[in-house]
Amino acid sequence: MDNGTVESALSPEVLTQIIGAQAEIVRQGQDLGSVMDLVAERLLALTGAAGSIVELAEGGEMVYRAAAGMAQGQLGLRLKGSGSLSGLCVETGEILVCDDSETDPRVDREACRTVGLRSMVVAPLVHQDSAVGVLKLASRQVSYFKEKHIAVLQLMSELVASATYFAARNEVSELYHRATHDSLTGLANRALFYDRLRQAMALAQRRAARLGILNLDMDGLKAINDQHGHRAGDAALRELAERLGRASRQSDTVARLGGDEFGIILPEVQDLDGARAQAERVEAAVRRPYRFESCDLELGVSIGAAVYPVDATDLDVLLHKADEAMYRVKRTRKGR
Repeated sequence: MDNGTVESALSPEVLTQIIGAQAEIVRQGQDLGSVMDLVAERLLALTGAAGSIVELAEGGEMVYRAAAGMAQGQLGLRLKGSGSLSGLCVETGEILVCDDSETDPRVDREACRTVGLRSMVVAPLVHQDSAVGVLKLASRQVSYFKEKHIAVLQLMSELVASATYFAARNEVSELYHRATHDSLTGLANRALFYDRLRQAMALAQRRAARLGILNLDMDGLKAINDQHGHRAGDAALRELAERLGRASRQSDTVARLGGDEFGIILPEVQDLDGARAQAERVEAAVRRPYRFESCDLELGVSIGAAVYPVDATDLDVLLHKADEAMYRVKRTRKGR
């Protein structure tokens, strides 16, 4: 479809919502990870699809860099580009529709079953005249997607393509960095954290090894923002990120998962005591005094730990265990 045909397939209300999404994308600036998250969320509301995904092509694989709806739990998932509809979309640069994943020979059937989708439509994300990924809509129903859904997807993929152009005009490697790192702190973002965690769990399984994760919640960020303003809050987040990095090993992955939430992947931790010992070292490093301009700011974190495969063998359950442990710490402190 050309843009004239696309727009004629959509109602004025939907076009207005897409314009609103475009304004939100502009406000994200060069934070490509946030742009992708925003587009995935808005696509659900605009199309009524069960899931939406932004996949980037990396080294012969398609990687879920943003996901919403039914696909949210698959963030960071890596699939082979060959033998998949997404890989074919990148290769051809064309919008492709699958009405039934159980009968379409172009799709990776097992991957579709993993996500739970039955029909889908994918549009290429173009950067410097090359398709570097896809924007995907998924449904649990057969033959769900119609012309109006394809029209929305095409317009939104063009918005993401524009964002990638301004985020990384010259280097594709810079594009991937911006898609996988938090713009404020420079740490890995949620998508990269999930990607690394999936890979680390697979490696630990092959080696019959253990793996620790820490879930960290910054203490008092709202109070800092309320008392000293958001500039001080942003400075506190950046300082916290630097301290987390310095207190962690080179083999660890430190990520900002969103807002005041952080995560650390600890390869080859032997047991929960080992993960907790690292949590104590991190907490001690964070709690040193910090002065921003004329403000003395108190930095602190509440930390929960979990160990694979002792606490869980499923990624979501493992993260939930660490999250529960973190909230127990918070409740204990409030009780004091």
